[in-house]
Amino acid sequence: MDFRKKFVVTPGRRIRLKDFDAGYHGEHETEAEAQQDIERYKTKLEEMQRLFYGDRSRALLIVLQGIDGAGKDGTCWHVVGAMNPQGVQVTGFKQPTPEESAHDFLWRVHPHAPAKGEVAVFNRSHYEDVLVVRVHKLVPKPMWKKRYDLINEFEQLLHSENNTTIIKFFLSISKDEQLARFKQRLDDPQRQWKISETDYTERSRWNDYEEAFEDALSKCSKKHAPWYVIPSNHKWFRNLAVSQIIADTMEDMHLQLPKPTVDLAQIRKLYDADAKAASKRSKASKSAQR
Repeated sequence: MDFRKKFVVTPGRRIRLKDFDAGYHGEHETEAEAQQDIERYKTKLEEMQRLFYGDRSRALLIVLQGIDGAGKDGTCWHVVGAMNPQGVQVTGFKQPTPEESAHDFLWRVHPHAPAKGEVAVFNRSHYEDVLVVRVHKLVPKPMWKKRYDLINEFEQLLHSENNTTIIKFFLSISKDEQLARFKQRLDDPQRQWKISETDYTERSRWNDYEEAFEDALSKCSKKHAPWYVIPSNHKWFRNLAVSQIIADTMEDMHLQLPKPTVDLAQIRKLYDADAKAASKRSKASKSAQR
């Protein structure tokens, strides 16, 4: 199944998140059944990123958004972790610092955009400025309403000026699944550090966030920068879908390793001479030991 076609937000289409099944898991019933496909796409992702790093004609930006507990960190760990960290940078955009707040909302984002040959992952992103800012009324409505166009222009700039492919994932979970994950954090000592009071207080704003996400997805899904709504109640399916979409998108780039910049015949001559000298030294060492 082509998850890109199934989960993409069609540009120009108005969506309702209630129409999406956060518990969808495709043809597999369990993680065990899906494990072979999960490993296959993680391997493909590793191979594609190696080509991407060598090709250096494109940049790739991956945006992760979702309600608290949706699995943004888990996606970084299980999917992005399949890539070579030498060519990947993950940035999490938290509450702006005083210096960042004194500039336009995209000022702090642009320096983290990927260079050619690199993959950048935004764990939360510039979309926070039409999500939490909107829900909490941190700026006047006329100001955040203008930001959809500014975001589209920013992403168009990255695409047209630096050949950046942009893939955006909204990790969709149900309200009940969110509560279950918060319970896991409470019960598991390894996860308790992630607990915050806002995890629970923000639940009262679920409908406000849903409406804000719907506007962002509907207004900012473009052919060159599509949004995908990923069913994420099942973490294993989330990982499978995201890894497939990224790997298939990179495969469609028709990446190629660069041609050698040196005379290979000359390098081979130098190697052969070095290898012969090393062989003579080894034989001489063995004879001396006898």
